Amino acid sequence: MRNFLIFWGGPLVFLWGWYFLSYYDLNMGMHFFSRELHDQVFMIYGNILGIAPESIPPLVARACVFDTGLVLLLIAFRRRRKIIAWVKAWRAERARYSEELPTASAS
Repeated sequence: MRNFLIFWGGPLVFLWGWYFLSYYDLNMGMHFFSRELHDQVFMIYGNILGIAPESIPPLVARACVFDTGLVLLLIAFRRRRKIIAWVKAWRAERARYSEELPTASAS
């Protein structure tokens, strides 16, 4: 599971790290993080896909959010027994706590 999260999260961190560093032209002397390369990359992708380059980042963000939801659902499905046990214990503790609370008398 750890490797799965590393191979899923690593590319996302790399992609969004590059995107924001190049978007704000924080290139640190490297052409890879320059705004010029950023614009060229999205112009190439836009030409290949036949869409405006400005519309690509929101599409990628939506895809990342959707994929993240799928990954979290997969993890929750694999650990459903632990999650169910935790919810039952939490509810029991909550019920026990509410029984211990003093009730306000109407005097």
